[in-house]
Amino acid sequence: MIEEYRFGSITINGKTYNFDVEALWTGEVLKWRRKESHLIDVVDVEKAVKSNPDTIVIGTGESGVAQITEEAKKFISEKGIRLVINKTEEAVKVFNIILNELEKEEGKQNKAIGLFHLTC
Repeated sequence: MIEEYRFGSITINGKTYNFDVEALWTGEVLKWRRKESHLIDVVDVEKAVKSNPDTIVIGTGESGVAQITEEAKKFISEKGIRLVINKTEEAVKVFNIILNELEKEEGKQNKAIGLFHLTC
């Protein structure tokens, strides 16, 4: 699904995006807007949580500058959603693995959402 990540851009299903994205297991890609650029709070993950995924993968930027509040982590975990947080390059790799692992094993696709900060 995600072919490439470089500082400031990400290529998903052949299309390059130069803004932070929310990538859904369905292949849909949305602009990911946050209240504060480098602070990820409940309001910034609510839309993803409402989609009822199995997993949310958050990429915190090339250097991991973006921080996730404890409230946002708790909000996600209380919904029974697995949360993976890493620098964006590693988060992209994990996201692709998660999408592929269940599909190969059982013929089903894992409902995962990737929230990727593309800079810092």
